[in-house]
Amino acid sequence: MIVEGFNNKVAVMATVNFSVPDCVRDEFNRVFKGENKSAIIAGLMQRAVAEVRLRKQREAIFRQVTAERPKRPTASDAEIAAARRQGRP
Repeated sequence: MIVEGFNNKVAVMATVNFSVPDCVRDEFNRVFKGENKSAIIAGLMQRAVAEVRLRKQREAIFRQVTAERPKRPTASDAEIAAARRQGRP
């Protein structure tokens, strides 16, 4: 149940209202018939928030790595080829 009541803390509940196409609503109701739809929606919302946070974190890391790229040493094609051959029979 929504991560054990948010780890056994009393959760303040809010009511939200979203408009979705009828076909989406009907399919959702069919697939989740007899289940706690509020808990399912809350879980999906939590997952969406986590995915956005992760995407932003990855983007920040990418920007940091990209910014550091000019500081890295470079090698010519010949040096790279030589390094690949080094130690090979």
